[in-house]
Amino acid sequence: MERVTGGQGRGPADLVAAARATGVTDERVLDAVARVPRAGFVPAQAVDLAYLDRPVPISHGQFTSQPSLIARMVEALGLRGEENTLEVGTGYGYETALLALLAREVWSVELWSDMVEEARTSLAALGIANAHLLVGDGTLGVPERAPFDAIVITAAHPRVPPPLVGQLAQGGRLVQPIGPGGYEEVCVFEKHGATLALEETIAPARFVRLYGAHGYRGARGR
Repeated sequence: MERVTGGQGRGPADLVAAARATGVTDERVLDAVARVPRAGFVPAQAVDLAYLDRPVPISHGQFTSQPSLIARMVEALGLRGEENTLEVGTGYGYETALLALLAREVWSVELWSDMVEEARTSLAALGIANAHLLVGDGTLGVPERAPFDAIVITAAHPRVPPPLVGQLAQGGRLVQPIGPGGYEEVCVFEKHGATLALEETIAPARFVRLYGAHGYRGARGR
């Protein structure tokens, strides 16, 4: 992969430091952040922003979230290496790459096919083979690959999509920004019986809206 360093000599170590500063302590997660070059998962014109702890605009009016928040969301899943994991919202694949280093299998769903192709190219450049990218409505999940031990949703909605609740394994964890899009709380749920129990709230945040049959209708750019 050619785009390894960002502007002014920054690199993944800067994102590790940012993640630690926000409270991430899982060394497996921090090691994954150190190993994934974010510069390979942003548009070419944004490479100089890749190692700043801030969101970066991608295509279709979307953003890749700030890395320290991504690391906190991934840490909250409690991955140990054997999980079957679902990601809703691939974007350019940075979080997908982290998940792939931490879980057994990752299934990631994105609305826009051009983003999937960008992410697929970047993941292949890192030799990541356990991340499977799909174009479609992430609010429907991937029922043929369920149950999932962990689910992370990278866009906001006031409710967790019911299909995702049904596809989460017993005792599994689901992380989602809960709110209307623009200001929400990143929440961590755990499944007990047929329902989700709120375990903790990680942080206030601003995410794009979750589009789909069980989200908002009329995705921008579609």
